[in-house]
Amino acid sequence: MSNKVNKNALRAGTITAGTALLLLMSSSAFALTRDDGDDPGPGLSVGETLGLYVAAPIVLFLVIAGLVMIGDKSRKTKG
Repeated sequence: MSNKVNKNALRAGTITAGTALLLLMSSSAFALTRDDGDDPGPGLSVGETLGLYVAAPIVLFLVIAGLVMIGDKSRKTKG
């Protein structure tokens, strides 16, 4: 039983260390140096960010769902 626990602990430790290493390698610390031709624009305000990443997808979802519902209702009334 002890050998099985040791194998599981070794496996968990290996996976944890590998995940931590991959996260450290892909961290944004390497993005601090600018590349040639890199010219970032001005940042977004809070309202622009919420509108772009929250409101716009919700509105788009509602429009698509509404079009699907309209198409479904028109098909049912004909039959």
